[in-house]
Amino acid sequence: MGSVLRLRKLCYVEPVKFQSFESIKNAEKQQQQQQRQEERTVSEAENAVQKNGRDDDEDTKKKKEGKKKMKEWRCIDSCCWVIGCLCTVWWLLVFLYYSLPAALPGFQPPESPGARLGREGVRALHPVVLVPGISTGGLELWEGKPCTEGLFRKRLWGGSFTEILKRPLCWLEHLSLDNETGLDPPGIRVRAVPGLVAADYFAPGYFVWAVLIQNLAKIGYEEKNMHMAAYDWRLSFQNTETRDQALSRLKSTIELMYLTNGRKKVVVVPHSMGVLYFLHFLKWVELPPPMGGGGGPGWCATHIKAIMNIGPPFLGVPKAVSNILSSEAKDVAVIRSMDPGVLDSEILGLQTLEHAMRVARTWDSIISLVPKGGETIWGDLDWSPEEGHGCSLAKRRTLQSSGNNKNSNHTDGKRTFSAMKDLAKYGRIISFGKEASYIPSSQLPSVDLKELLLGKPSTISNSTCQEVWTEYNELSRESIRDVADNKVYTSQTLLDLLRFVAPKMMQRAEAHFSHGIADDLNDPKYNHYKYWSNPLEMRLPGAPDMEIYCLYGVGIPTERSYVYKMSPTGKCKSIPFRIDSTAEGYEDSCLKGGVYFVDGDESVPVLSSGFMCARGWRGKTRFNPSGATTYVREYQHRPPASLLEGRGSASGAHVDIMGNVAFIEDVLRVAAGATGEEIGGDRIYSDIMRMSERINIQL
Repeated sequence: MGSVLRLRKLCYVEPVKFQSFESIKNAEKQQQQQQRQEERTVSEAENAVQKNGRDDDEDTKKKKEGKKKMKEWRCIDSCCWVIGCLCTVWWLLVFLYYSLPAALPGFQPPESPGARLGREGVRALHPVVLVPGISTGGLELWEGKPCTEGLFRKRLWGGSFTEILKRPLCWLEHLSLDNETGLDPPGIRVRAVPGLVAADYFAPGYFVWAVLIQNLAKIGYEEKNMHMAAYDWRLSFQNTETRDQALSRLKSTIELMYLTNGRKKVVVVPHSMGVLYFLHFLKWVELPPPMGGGGGPGWCATHIKAIMNIGPPFLGVPKAVSNILSSEAKDVAVIRSMDPGVLDSEILGLQTLEHAMRVARTWDSIISLVPKGGETIWGDLDWSPEEGHGCSLAKRRTLQSSGNNKNSNHTDGKRTFSAMKDLAKYGRIISFGKEASYIPSSQLPSVDLKELLLGKPSTISNSTCQEVWTEYNELSRESIRDVADNKVYTSQTLLDLLRFVAPKMMQRAEAHFSHGIADDLNDPKYNHYKYWSNPLEMRLPGAPDMEIYCLYGVGIPTERSYVYKMSPTGKCKSIPFRIDSTAEGYEDSCLKGGVYFVDGDESVPVLSSGFMCARGWRGKTRFNPSGATTYVREYQHRPPASLLEGRGSASGAHVDIMGNVAFIEDVLRVAAGATGEEIGGDRIYSDIMRMSERINIQL
């Protein structure tokens, strides 16, 4: 077998091919050339690597230099950092809110007032109507420009506010009203969201009416006996009827709830500006058409049991003035002082406040919040009802002891002088310069304000600027300087100032609102709707059994007057005035960051919330001829003790009070049939009674 295999191998081996000497020599030459070629290739590759290395070093150096430049903090970095932090914290809190269990292990949440009262036998009796205030009600799109594609019946205001980041200018355009008519701009229709969802939450996790609605539900309320009277809060009150028939629909709803709930009278619970809106409704509903609702003189007496006003700005709020004048208040001034680039960046071209001013000055409803009653209510250059108000008990005791001790030493006298020098003259709502806010009125410039503001024609300061248009664009720099040189403005002269800096807004809105005190309420002119939201220029309806409550928080510093300065920016189309956040008072002073504070609920001073119930409507007065009973119920603010309390169950803040346990219990008991006396009558912590007595007004 082995021999056979060897034979096959020999047979299949290829024959050997013999080469000549010359062919062998040629092969060696080719091999040498190939080696030299490979060496050249290797050398070129090494050179290329070295060159690339040098290029990489240069690129590395450039990258390092670029990183150094990027490390320099710029305005855009500040803006992005702030927005990023706010968004991160907000969404983290929302995530925790929805992901954590309702009851943490070992932590027993307190029983809600609705559950406790329901267990005690308190049950739904009177229908309840809720009236939201400014900015807390949702607005949705019904018709818009091409930039709103896909947003039909989506919320433009309230909810997640995602459209602000997606298309901010389009969003602002659709929230604006027509600058001439105060109604819809051509091609745009934005309407109030209907139902209880209109104002239960302002944004995810931020309740407004939700807690009160939930507690009402625990004693038997539902949509058949509870209604949210949503309306477009941007419009003047009469225009909500002209455009949307909102007042007529509210009248029909109250009549229907009255009939379908066993002819039980309705308890109305308005909040903030909704208080003024419903005050307008009270006059409208009884007057004959076409201006009124045709309900007749006894309509309110028949249909309304009680009006429980929450945080009522009956006499206006000073922060409405700062909003119109410079589109800011305390919080905006603080942000601007901490990081001006966020709001005033010329690199980014944000012009945040200019955009906000342009939109807000188309909202006539803001004028309803301007202080009413003039110097009689809010004080003049040398007097105010809050005179002597101290921002700490220690300061008040120091003033009293120093004033009573005639033999005090030099140190005490110096301290007294400092404190007296810093005593606020709250009647000076706007002061240009800190010194102008407290010096004697005899040292202030004597100027004829009407001649100063109304006698000079305004001129275009620079028509070539490309920034955001505001009404300041139509004022000359000389006129703007004259405004600041006048130094001080009271509630009386403020109206002239606003007519000068916001002429279109004031001309349009003053056809719908008035801010004075009536001389003679029998004058037929007071049947015009412009007077109906001012409690000092209208009579309450003839309903002697109707109860009126003023429910508000106290114990929180609230804006009362402002120290202003000229803006340093050189841009020709910018807001020329701003709150002087560097203006600070002495220790324990009421002046902080350019704002003088008094007692209130953080938005509305006690004077505005409580005066009408404490004195203006107390008993039979010319403003309350039928003698409807009034009650003042104050809620002392107590901040939350821990994060587990959320925004606080004893908060007195303007919106957070809606989660206050004592407040919720008061509303539920009245809705269930209790009277004001049965829930305790007046409950007062502030100086509202003393302040009211100091106001010299004909009643």
